[in-house]
Amino acid sequence: MKSYQPDQIRNVGLCSHGGAGKTSLTEALLYSSNSIDRLGNVEDGTTTTDFDKEEVDRGITINTSVAPCEWKGHKLNLVDTPGYFDFIGDVKSSLRIVDGALIVVCAASGVQVGTEQVWHYADENDLPRVVFINKMERENASFNRTLEQLRENFGDQVVPVMIPIGSEDSFEGVINLVTMKANYHKGDGKEFSEEEIPSEYQEEADNFREMLMEAVAECDDEMLEKYLEGESLTEDEVINGVKQFTKEGELIPVLCGSAIQNIGVTQLMDCLKYYIPSPVDLNYQGFNPETEEEVKINPSEEGPFSAFVFKTVADPYVGRLNYFRVYSGQLSDDKEAYNSNNKTSERIGKLYYLKGKEQIPVNTVSVGDIAAVSKLQKTATGDTLSDSEKPVKLPEVEFPDPVISFAVVTQDKGDEEKVGTSLSKFLEEDPILNLEKNDETKETLISGMGELQLEIIIEKMKKKYGVDVELKTPKVPYKETITKTVNAEEKYKKQSGGRGQYGHVFIEFSPLQEGEGFQFENNIVGGVIPKTYIPAVEKGIFEAMETGVLAGYPVIDIKANLYDGSHHSVDSSEMAFKVAGANAFKKGMQNAQPVLLEPVMEVEVRVPEKFMGDIMGDINSKRGKIQGMDPDGDYQIIKAYVPQAEMLRYAIDLRSMAQGRGTFTSVFSHYERVPDDVRDEIIEETTAEKEA
Repeated sequence: MKSYQPDQIRNVGLCSHGGAGKTSLTEALLYSSNSIDRLGNVEDGTTTTDFDKEEVDRGITINTSVAPCEWKGHKLNLVDTPGYFDFIGDVKSSLRIVDGALIVVCAASGVQVGTEQVWHYADENDLPRVVFINKMERENASFNRTLEQLRENFGDQVVPVMIPIGSEDSFEGVINLVTMKANYHKGDGKEFSEEEIPSEYQEEADNFREMLMEAVAECDDEMLEKYLEGESLTEDEVINGVKQFTKEGELIPVLCGSAIQNIGVTQLMDCLKYYIPSPVDLNYQGFNPETEEEVKINPSEEGPFSAFVFKTVADPYVGRLNYFRVYSGQLSDDKEAYNSNNKTSERIGKLYYLKGKEQIPVNTVSVGDIAAVSKLQKTATGDTLSDSEKPVKLPEVEFPDPVISFAVVTQDKGDEEKVGTSLSKFLEEDPILNLEKNDETKETLISGMGELQLEIIIEKMKKKYGVDVELKTPKVPYKETITKTVNAEEKYKKQSGGRGQYGHVFIEFSPLQEGEGFQFENNIVGGVIPKTYIPAVEKGIFEAMETGVLAGYPVIDIKANLYDGSHHSVDSSEMAFKVAGANAFKKGMQNAQPVLLEPVMEVEVRVPEKFMGDIMGDINSKRGKIQGMDPDGDYQIIKAYVPQAEMLRYAIDLRSMAQGRGTFTSVFSHYERVPDDVRDEIIEETTAEKEA
C-alpha cells in the first residue's frame, strides 16, 4: 500500500448497535474498493475484520479491527468497532483516534439503544458523522420510519442525501438527492447506472430534496435568505454546503443501502471521501507532560512526532502489538520514541499497516495514518508516544468503571499462578478489565462491563493457555460483631506429665462504633498476670476474631478489657495465655448478642424517566434505601444504599429493566446489621458450604 499525504487520508470509525451489519458493511467497502477480491460473510466467519475465533464462532465483533481501503486517490482507514455494550472500551478508544463516525442503523430494527450510546460517544469526541441505513433488503425494512426515528432522537440536522428505490424484496437501487438521479447497481454492485428518477418516486424525492435544501440553508445566513425568498439552491450550493457543514458537524447526512447486496456502498465511499474531514482539516490539542501547558499540534510531516496508542493486542506471531494513530511528524522503525505517560524511551520495533489480521510491513508511518508497532515493552493503551526533545501528551480516553465481577475458580490448585499470568495478558488488551485478590474472601475477582465479555475471556484462557477455570458469583465479605457488654473468664489448664500449661484471664468485651476496629486495654494490677504474657492474650483474641461464632465471618468493632487473672510460676507460658485469650473471646461473644453485618453500597442509577418506577421498585425489593433523585435532562439519577449481596448481578438486571439505557455506579459505603430472616438464610448457606 502506497504512502498518502494527510489531506488524502480519512479515518472513519464504524459503530452501531450490535447486529446492524457494521462488519458486513466494512466488508462491502473493502470489496467495492478492490481491497479484497471476494465478499466475505459474517455467518460463514469469512469477513476481513472479524477474524478472532470467538468472533467467528459467535458471529459478533468482539475486537476493534482496522482495515484501510484506497478510493479515488484517497485512503480510507476503516475502524470496525464492536456493537455490544460489553466491549465498550474498544469503541471509546477507537472513536478517540478517528476524525469521523459512520453510524450504521438497521432499516428493520431502527434506532436502538446501541445507536444512542455510540451517538453519545461521537458527541463526546465532537466527531462529524454520516449515517448509513443498512439492510434495506430485510423484511420489515423501512427507510422512512428509521429516518423519522433518527430525527426524533438526534435532531433535524439529520437529513437524507439518498433514499431507496423499493424495500425488502423489491429493493433495487437508490436515489441521490444531491444529483437527483436514480442509481441502479449492476452485477456485484461495484458499478451502477445513473438514470432519471422513476415517476412513482419523483414526488417523494422532491420532498426529501426540499428537506435537504432547507437543512443546508439553515447553516448559512446568505443561503437561508435566498431559500426563504423562494429560490432553490443550486446543485453546487447543495454539494458544497453538505460537504462543509457535515465536516463542521452542522449536518448529518443519511444514506441507505444493503451491505450484503452491495447496494449504495460505492456512493457511501464517495461521501466518506467528501464529507469526513482529513487530518489537516482539524485542530488537535495536547499538553506538555512537564509543565501541563496546552500545546497545539500541527498535523504536518515536518512537525515533532506525536501518536496516540488506542489498542494493545497479544499477537500469536509477532507478540505484543500496539495500534496507534499519528497526529504529527512521522515514525520510522528501529528509531526511538518517548512515552509521555511514563516518561521512558522505547525502541521502535517492526511497523505494520493492518487489514484485519493481515499485517503489511512498512518502514515509516506518517501524520494522519493508523498502524501498529510490535514489541514495545512499556507502552499501553492510552499512552502518547512523542519526540523526547518536544514531548507532548494527548488527552486520555475516559473509560467507564467495571460494573460486574466474578470469582475466578480453578479446577486445579496448581494452575493458580498460570491463571494470574494469563489474566494479566487480557488486562493489557482491555483497560476496563480489573483483576484483584479479595483479602477478605480469598477469591480472585475479575471485573468488566458484562457477563459476555468475561465469559469470552475465560474461553480464551482455556484455548490459549490450557487453564481450566470457571466464573462464579463472588462471596460477600460479611462480618460479625457484638451488641452487648459481657464478662468472660477462661482458665486454660493442662497437665500431662512434666511441665503443664496454665493461663487464667478475666476479660470484659464491649461493642464499639462502626469503623473503630479492635481495641485492647490492659488493666491488670498487682502483677497477677506478668507483663510478658499480656501481648499473648491480645494476640489470642485478635486471631480468634478471624472466625465469629455465628457463621465463621471475621469479627469487627470490639473492645477487650483484660482486668484480672492468675498465673503459675512454672506452667504459665505465652502459648497458654494466648489460648486463654482466644477461648475467653469465644465464650464472651456467644453471650454478647452477636449479629451478622453486611457491606452496603452507595449506588447511583441513571435511567430515562420512563423507567423510574421499575427501578425504584426493584431497589426496594433488594432491601435498598432510596436517598433521593436528581434530574439529568431526560434522565433521572436515583441515589440509594443497597446491600452488596443484592448488587452482584445488578448490571444484568438493570440492562433488562431499562432496555440497555441505564447506567450505574456502586461504591462501598458502610456495614449494616443483616435482618434476622436474611441472617438465618446466610448462616444456613454458609454452614452447608463448609460441610460440602
